Amino acid sequence: MSVTQSVIVPAYKEKLNIKPLTTRLFAALGNDGAKTTELIFVDDNSQDGSVDEVEELKKEGYNVRIIVRTTERGLSSAVLRGFYEAEGDYLICMDADLQHPPESVPSLFDNLKTHPFVIGTRYAPGVGIDKDWPLYRRVISSTARMMARPLTTASDPMSGFFGLQKKYLIEAKDGDIDSKGFKIALELLAKLPLPADKPIGEIPFSFGVRTEGESKLSGKVIIQYLEQLKELYVFKFGANNLVLFLLFSIILVLYILYQFYSLLF
Repeated sequence: MSVTQSVIVPAYKEKLNIKPLTTRLFAALGNDGAKTTELIFVDDNSQDGSVDEVEELKKEGYNVRIIVRTTERGLSSAVLRGFYEAEGDYLICMDADLQHPPESVPSLFDNLKTHPFVIGTRYAPGVGIDKDWPLYRRVISSTARMMARPLTTASDPMSGFFGLQKKYLIEAKDGDIDSKGFKIALELLAKLPLPADKPIGEIPFSFGVRTEGESKLSGKVIIQYLEQLKELYVFKFGANNLVLFLLFSIILVLYILYQFYSLLF
């Protein structure tokens, strides 16, 4: 059977998470789903044994491969690289750290059959964020989500657990999609030529905590997000908008609070 579905996982030094993610994903897909799905890790030259780990899984029969980038860096560009090289018509992006449950992937794929874009949301009845997730991460995530809401109707564009029909990515204008932004889902939601008469699909999921590897959140990442929001607000609303000033002021305060929290705790 030909591949119709592709799961893209950007990764950097995630060797310990590769096997559990792969085995859980294909188990969740079931026999039929596994036959039509490929898993692609896009690795930024980790040199931590990730390549060998993927090769072992391929020998075990899993349809998984790894793209190693030696001259490029960054989450968004890694996701786009995987999307463009994927064989499937239906694409899903998820994190390598297992905070996005592989068991939710089949539901996202099912939803993509009737929606141009689907996103995993942590803001739905009965689901949420793990109680052990640090307070400062909760504050940063909630504030960043609030600042993004004017750009999209999606309830949780910050989750990073999302999917789209590939044809809309192909139809995007050359140069519109910025591969340097940190939140690629938000970038795509704001800029892809998605049909206005079709809603964004949403699948509730409970956000877990990382058990292996290290978080990629840093002050630099927060600044990158601020810069991305500036560009997206200008793209959607124009340069002369008071919202921009308010947006930057709030995020700057958030960044300062984050730095204070880091020093105190």
